[in-house]
Amino acid sequence: MPSRVSHIAPVTGDPAVQSSGLRSDAESNRRRILETARALFVSRGIDVPMATIARHAGVGVATLYRRFPTRETLVTAVFSDEFAACSAIVDDALADEDAWRAFRRTIETVCASQAQDREFNDAVLSSFPDAVGFDRERRRIEEGFAEVVRRAKAAGRLREDFDVSDLSLVFMANRGVIGDAATAPAASRRLVAHLLRSFETGRAEPARPLPPPAPLGLGRLPRTPEG
Repeated sequence: MPSRVSHIAPVTGDPAVQSSGLRSDAESNRRRILETARALFVSRGIDVPMATIARHAGVGVATLYRRFPTRETLVTAVFSDEFAACSAIVDDALADEDAWRAFRRTIETVCASQAQDREFNDAVLSSFPDAVGFDRERRRIEEGFAEVVRRAKAAGRLREDFDVSDLSLVFMANRGVIGDAATAPAASRRLVAHLLRSFETGRAEPARPLPPPAPLGLGRLPRTPEG
């Protein structure tokens, strides 16, 4: 008599473990998308095709749009940490009752962040005209910078011919000296100290000593950062 064959249901595993695995995969996809998008936005600009981002990230276009339905949401997610840091710098400056100290620390902190974090540098100085939410946050930061400048002038500590647009010149100049990671912090501090001396007026106390020189020479000038 032929033996009966028992039909055993396949082992599917613990649903909780499976769910955890799916969440892990989704988070891994999200992280790859953000890292890839950041690199492409910086190197190619904001208009890089979403399909290109998906291909470089190794995910499907549908997966990309499921995580980030619009380009604006992707751009905002990519640079949210950097803009939050810049917003915090502005908020701290506006809360400082000493107008010149607020102005000085704003420049020192932004420039130090540029030297330490290339991604912060890219977020602050890059232009993303199609990202409405991104530009809204940038405008808020720029308005804060303008108020910091206005207060420093009103206190008689900042020269009258300083324009808020000169802050962009400062950050661009600072960007030019941070190409070499080994010398970036020292070079940035030295440059900022020289610039602040040229901006200040009505100084009541002796000028603060300059930071130590950076180990630079004509043969060791940093290359201009790409992107």
